[in-house]
Amino acid sequence: MPEIYNSTQLRRELHGLAELGLDVKNTAAFVLQKLRALGIEADYVPGSYGVLGVIRGSEPGEVVLIRSDMDALPFKNPDGSVTAVHACGHDAHMGMLLEAASRLVGKIRRGTLKILFQPAEETMQGALLMVEKGVLDDVDIAVGAHVRPMQDLKPGTLCAAVMYSGFAFPIVTVHGKPAHGSRPQLGVNAIDGANAIITAVNSIHMTPDVHWTIKPTQIKADGAMNIIPPVCTMRFDIRAKSNQVMTGLLDKFKQAVKGGAEAVGCTADIEMGKVGPAPDYDPEITKELADCINEVAPGRLAPNCGGGGEDFNFYKTAMPKLRTGFFGVGVGVTPGLHNRDMHFDDTLLPVGAAVFAAFVLKHLG
Repeated sequence: MPEIYNSTQLRRELHGLAELGLDVKNTAAFVLQKLRALGIEADYVPGSYGVLGVIRGSEPGEVVLIRSDMDALPFKNPDGSVTAVHACGHDAHMGMLLEAASRLVGKIRRGTLKILFQPAEETMQGALLMVEKGVLDDVDIAVGAHVRPMQDLKPGTLCAAVMYSGFAFPIVTVHGKPAHGSRPQLGVNAIDGANAIITAVNSIHMTPDVHWTIKPTQIKADGAMNIIPPVCTMRFDIRAKSNQVMTGLLDKFKQAVKGGAEAVGCTADIEMGKVGPAPDYDPEITKELADCINEVAPGRLAPNCGGGGEDFNFYKTAMPKLRTGFFGVGVGVTPGLHNRDMHFDDTLLPVGAAVFAAFVLKHLG
């Protein structure tokens, strides 16, 4: 019998291998070695440090993919150097997926199980790269998971659906006309344009039935203190729980930027930057995940939870026929995700591995 891995121990080993974005060479080598040690057919996703394990059943059936992200987050040190830190729990996700894989060896009777370790979730490159490489071409169902902060889930509880938001981080450059501060009538103040844009954006209204937010998060104008600034740069954070609402929100945002700038004689350019979809989980998959949570952790199913963004949702937008689900694991993350000092109770991770295994066996066992 193959060794049954322990996700807590694996997470602690992986924590020290933190790497960034697509460049997760050492992390990938660790994961690949662990999969092969179980006798699982595994290799790198061509042209990347993604790792894919495959277990094939002897009977025809569905293709189910379970997925973990791999990359860490960059933090600047006082000396200006950058340190990679697993401050979003991807080390925990890899540990859970490896433990689940070890529990599934020899138990896949029908169909095919794909076990995917995906790089570059934090940079929003990884999911689309996996799609481009054909990893999901034959997949019927894809499931992922994420550890949750204390504000979302109490330690030891789980939710069947992490309700992420669609997101956009546009950059707006406002163009005016320079002039000396003593002769402002000869110029057009780009800061005035930025102010008019913020007022216009704050006047946007969307349906109250679905959560959405839009707010400026940065504003910067360069130049001497006695010069009317000709250029002002702004950044916005836009979120919506529905992809339909996000589409309408971005249309209104573009109109508000254009109209606000023109109202004071400026022009404005928009660079959309990172844009990601909201989740579109299959209701039946979410129900099955809830059933699995009740099966492996009776009495510990919590209501759907979550926030933020997740590039897992690109799988569905790129492959519309794909059925997806994504559950949350309460481990008491404190003070919060993406905090360099983040910590949590990693002894609670095996229950997440058990949910992955139970879900797979419902379809392929």
